[in-house]
Amino acid sequence: MRKLAIAFTLLASPALATGLQIDVEGEGANGTITIDLFEDVAPGHVEQITALARDGKYDDVVFHRVIEGFMAQTGDVKYGKLGGDMRRAGTGASDRPDLTAEFSDVPYERGVVGMARASDPNSANSQFFIMFAPAPSLNGQYTVIGEVTDGMDVVDAIKRGTGPNGAVIGQPDIMKKVTVIE
Repeated sequence: MRKLAIAFTLLASPALATGLQIDVEGEGANGTITIDLFEDVAPGHVEQITALARDGKYDDVVFHRVIEGFMAQTGDVKYGKLGGDMRRAGTGASDRPDLTAEFSDVPYERGVVGMARASDPNSANSQFFIMFAPAPSLNGQYTVIGEVTDGMDVVDAIKRGTGPNGAVIGQPDIMKKVTVIE
């Protein structure tokens, strides 16, 4: 019986999180965003962002790129911490490895959450974005990881970027605390 229990332990995988709760503070947005994570669509990406959230890596990270009518991007755990050099925000990643793309047929609609990446489709790491509006040009090109189920009004209030490519000038809004929902 003991051998069976050991075998079961080795075969059992940890349950993936079902969502994230993001407490946002700033000049624009103040409130909570709840995201339902699509662990069945992008299990590797969901595992990565929930591990980062559990470790507190997303706490005090800014929304560094926010484009009206498009999306709000955050998640640079290396250079995007409040108080850091905001000129570098958006250029960093975590210490974890980059992810292999998990493209799906889930469309980029308002409230959908996707993983940011460089030109290499397999370069997503820690940064993600929330859609303000549909963007069919992103369909099948970026990994969808979830959708906002509550707090879209908070997303809509995030301070917009006025700099090049949507860079936020001045004090950006932040993810004050990111909590994993089990």
